[in-house]
Amino acid sequence: MERRTFKTFGLLAAATLITAFSACQNKDTKTTETKKTEGTPAAVSPTEKIVYVNSDSLLTKYEYFKDLKVKFEGKTKNAQADMQAKGQAFQREVAQYQQSAQTLSADQRKSTEERLARKQQELQTYQQNAGGALQNEQAAENEKLYDKVADYLKGYAKQKGYKMVLTYSKGNSAILFADESLDVTSEVIKGLNAEYSKK
Repeated sequence: MERRTFKTFGLLAAATLITAFSACQNKDTKTTETKKTEGTPAAVSPTEKIVYVNSDSLLTKYEYFKDLKVKFEGKTKNAQADMQAKGQAFQREVAQYQQSAQTLSADQRKSTEERLARKQQELQTYQQNAGGALQNEQAAENEKLYDKVADYLKGYAKQKGYKMVLTYSKGNSAILFADESLDVTSEVIKGLNAEYSKK
């Protein structure tokens, strides 16, 4: 009778959250290039690199994400245990009715069956609402995670003079090749964790 609608912890899908971050231009950077003429591409300064972050590593090593994962795994287990307990209590009630049904009058059987049907409906509604509330909370936390990483990367890119920070994820990336010197993952993780530990 119990139909579980709870989904297992889905924060790992947050790997798709860190898509492509466009950083603010570092307007304080002074260049010595001459004005470009029309049709002539501007020279790219070595300080205006495009770098990338490995989102797989970011999500496994960022302490804030790890804490979120533990938090929601605990909430999911608690919700599943709660629903299991409520479902078992309902099943016991149904079994008791089935055992005593023959001793009840037709009116008593009808009213008991109607009450049990209402209770089953209430249980299913409760399960759906609880699952929806948990998913909404996860979505809100995923948005916070995205904002934290995006805000950090904007400041980081501005400080370093990067024009863009891309994301790389194994098996799910538009980047086919990038020189390892452009990988700033370790530095970004270190900075994010330092920022998180202060809070």
